[in-house]
Amino acid sequence: MRTPLRRAGAATLALVGGLRTGLPALAGLIALPLVVGLSLLVVALPLLPDLMRPVRALTRVERRRAGRLLGREIPEPGEPPDGPALRQAARLLRSASTWRDLAWMALHGLTGPVMAIVAVGLWPSLIASLTLPLWWWAPETSQSAFIAIDSWPKALTMPFLQAAMYAAILFWGLPWIVRGQALLAEYLLRPTRGVTLARRVERLTETRAEALEAHGAELRRIERDLHDGTQAQLVAAVLRLGLADRRFDTDPGAARALFLEAREGVEEALAQLRTVIRGIYPPILSDRGLPGAIRALAAGQHIPIGLDLGDPGRAPAAVEAAAYFTVAEALTNIAKHSGAGRAEVHLSRTGGSLRVLVRDDGKGGADAAKGSGLAGIRRRVAALDGTVRIDSPAGRGTTLEVELPCAS
Repeated sequence: MRTPLRRAGAATLALVGGLRTGLPALAGLIALPLVVGLSLLVVALPLLPDLMRPVRALTRVERRRAGRLLGREIPEPGEPPDGPALRQAARLLRSASTWRDLAWMALHGLTGPVMAIVAVGLWPSLIASLTLPLWWWAPETSQSAFIAIDSWPKALTMPFLQAAMYAAILFWGLPWIVRGQALLAEYLLRPTRGVTLARRVERLTETRAEALEAHGAELRRIERDLHDGTQAQLVAAVLRLGLADRRFDTDPGAARALFLEAREGVEEALAQLRTVIRGIYPPILSDRGLPGAIRALAAGQHIPIGLDLGDPGRAPAAVEAAAYFTVAEALTNIAKHSGAGRAEVHLSRTGGSLRVLVRDDGKGGADAAKGSGLAGIRRRVAALDGTVRIDSPAGRGTTLEVELPCAS
C-alpha cells in the first residue's frame, strides 16, 4: 500500500507543479486569437517575435519539467531566428516548431489546470467517501457526491464503491496521466525531424573530424615509438654485430661481449614492440575479453576498486579497445589526481550500446578542457560515434560515463 500511496502523492505533486506552465499556457491561449489576428496584419507582423518570446520561455520550462519526469533530456528545437523583425516573423510563421509550441500551449492550457484541480480534489473526496457511513444520517448530508444516500444498506455499500473508484484514479490513473502529460510535451516540444537530421549531420561531421585527428595522432605516436624506441635498439644491435664480426678472429672475448649486448638490444626492441602492439589493441582483450582485462587493470591499482562487470559478451574489437582504454585512463587519473579512497567500475550492455561507468569518491573538479587524458577519451569515443558524460562537482567525486554503439 505504501508504494501506490507514494506514487499517487508524487503524481499529484507533479500535476500541481504543472500549474507553473499550465496557468500561463491558459492565459496565453486566451490571448492567442488576438496574437493570430495581429499576425495577419502586415503592420503588426514585426511584433510577432516579441510575442513569441514568452511562449519560447514557457516551453523551455516545460521541457525541463517533462525531462525530469521522463528521466531523459528533451533537447531544444533550435535557436530563435535573428535579423530584421519582419524576416524573423516570416521564419517563425514558416517554422513547424512555432505551431507545435502553440499546439502544446493550447492542449496544456486546457488540460493541465483541470488535471491539477482533479488530482487535489480526489484526496478529500476519497476521505469523505470512506467516512460517509459515519455521518450520512446527519441533517443536510443525505448525498454523497454522485450518489443519494437514504438508507443504511446504501450507506454501507455505495460510498465504498465510490471510494474504490477514487482510489483507482489516484493510485493508478494519476501516474499514467502524469506520464502522458510529459510524453505530450516531449512529442510537441522536441526538435522536428529536419532539425534533428541537421544536428545529426553536424555531429557526424564533428566526430569524423575528431576521428581523423585521433587517427592521425595515433599514427604519429606509433611512428614515434617505433622510430625512437624499436628502430634505435635494432640499429644499435646491428652496429654491435658488425663490430663483433670484425673482432671475431682477433679478440673473441670482446666479440662475444658485443654479441651478448646485441642480443639484449634485440630483446629490448621486442619488448618495446610488444608495448606498441598493446597500445594498438591489448592482447589481454583477445585472451580474457573485456571483463577480464578490466579486472587486470583493477588488480594493479593501489586503492580498492569495486567491479560490476556482468557478462556483456563480445563486442567489435574497436569498441572493446575504446572501453578498455577509457577504464585504463580513468583509473590512471584517479590514482594521480583524485585523492580517492575507493573507486567503482560498472560495465553493461543494453540493446546496441556498451556502457562503461567509472566513479570515485575523490575531490572532484575534473575538467576535460584542462586535461589531456579526458580529452583523449572524448576523441577516442567520438571516433566511434559514442557519448561521454562527466559529472565532477568539487568535493563530491567524479563520475565518468561512456556509451559506445556496438552491433548486437
